Amino acid sequence: MTITVEVAGGGVYSLDPPATGQDLLERVGAGCDRKIVAWHVNRYLRPLDWPLREDSVVDFVDTSSFEGMSVYRDTLTFVLSLACRRALGEDIFVRHSISDGYYCELQSGPALEERTSLVRQAVEQVIRRDLPIKSEILSIDAAERILHQQNEPDTADLLKYAGVDPVTLYRCDGIYGFFHGPLAPSTGSLTSWDLVPFRDGMVLRFPTVAYPLVLPPFTPAEKLADVFNEYSGWLQILGVRTMENLHGQVIEERAAELVLVSEALHSQKFNRMSERISTSRKVRLVRISGPSGSGKTTTAMRLAIHLRAMGARPIVVSLDDYFLERDKTPRDSRGEHDFETIDAMDLDLINGNLEDLLDGREVTLPRFNFLTGRREEGPKVTMRSDEVLIIEGIHGLNSRISSSIPAELKFSVYVSPLTGISLDRHNRTSTTDNRLLRRLVRDRRLRGKSAGTTLAPWPAVIRGAHRYIFPYQELADEMFNSALVFELSVLKGYAEPMLRTVREDSKQFGEAQRLLNILRFVPYIPADFVPDNSILREFIGGGCFE
Repeated sequence: MTITVEVAGGGVYSLDPPATGQDLLERVGAGCDRKIVAWHVNRYLRPLDWPLREDSVVDFVDTSSFEGMSVYRDTLTFVLSLACRRALGEDIFVRHSISDGYYCELQSGPALEERTSLVRQAVEQVIRRDLPIKSEILSIDAAERILHQQNEPDTADLLKYAGVDPVTLYRCDGIYGFFHGPLAPSTGSLTSWDLVPFRDGMVLRFPTVAYPLVLPPFTPAEKLADVFNEYSGWLQILGVRTMENLHGQVIEERAAELVLVSEALHSQKFNRMSERISTSRKVRLVRISGPSGSGKTTTAMRLAIHLRAMGARPIVVSLDDYFLERDKTPRDSRGEHDFETIDAMDLDLINGNLEDLLDGREVTLPRFNFLTGRREEGPKVTMRSDEVLIIEGIHGLNSRISSSIPAELKFSVYVSPLTGISLDRHNRTSTTDNRLLRRLVRDRRLRGKSAGTTLAPWPAVIRGAHRYIFPYQELADEMFNSALVFELSVLKGYAEPMLRTVREDSKQFGEAQRLLNILRFVPYIPADFVPDNSILREFIGGGCFE
């Protein structure tokens, strides 16, 4: 008995069950000019060795998509782990993203250049051998036994806490790995990569959607690395480095304490920033920038409070009020309004207002109505000579804003939730996903947007951040990590019900399922524990700055 398989944009085929993606590719030939790494089976993302036993609609996934690039990165991470075990007899810990790559550390200590070179050679060998990567569906007890044998008790405990049963593990050359998404079918598909020493570890480099065919330029982000190091110290103070540790804290009923300590660490950072600003007698303009979902507004308000406590008199202005009116907003290559470009801002008005305010002249601030797409008249403001102006917006550090203001009068802050807690040693939690979950919750609360409506433009938001925001982050005088170790646990209660409303026939269904798959490993913490001045309140509501 044959089954019928409809390939999106590629015809209908009859196959003998069980049929895999590799079987179908041999018939279709879709892999000739594309790097196919996975497939959608009835809109669910699956590995290519997933067997079909009934009529299905499928769509092949390549590395030109965000989903495909995620599969590529995870596969490369698995190969790196395998290579480290073969070359050094130890595993890696994927700490965080940096410079379009993953910063990884060896369990035994500093990687150094010689050990990195050995690992690199081992990765090259694994890829050259084109080893198959097979998925295996196992019972939870069988998966736990394998993971304990491989000295991965944190992953075994995470699966137990999350209640995942059965478990999909991936096997290559006798080594098993757990990943929350599918992997590519073989190591030979990893044609573009690099491994470079950086500080005490190494950076695993890979292509991106913006650079799908070649590796993006590698520029060591030293300030960003310092922030991640600071956050790693915070995680050590909190006793939470992986999601398994967070589950343990919740089980021990220490969630409220965790929230309070996390918020106290944020307060310490605000104290240090405000001290730097207030002790500098020249600073008149504080510029705050960061990608969407960073918490820029609350950062500006809390910084203003701390500056007041030190005797300063800050005024806060949002650059979002300086958008061009909708009919003047530039359009992208697809003909849609491009809200990410700095040319969507009224630069003349911004710079004119800044000059007037710092010179002591009265200014009527604008207010942008996002419902009508029109600017309205806001309050009249005059600055005194002892006051500090704080501006916040995604383009706050761009040189085209405040260009006429002398550099010695400006202090720059870059804000982003630089997520440091990982699911386990190989599965990091993405800063981008953190921001997306924040935005999902906020958009629903403030603008009534559905999950699908927020998910749809997100790729454009990411591209805009890479083009207009990230290049300026290393210019900041201070980098503020707005991430809170508990926030995914709080956002989970808001985001999960929203993501489940995304219909199977929606183009955003796959992305919604990917986020849900991540959130199932996150323990729940009630929002009641979150103080009203928390950055997280900017997204979930109930904050004192609303």
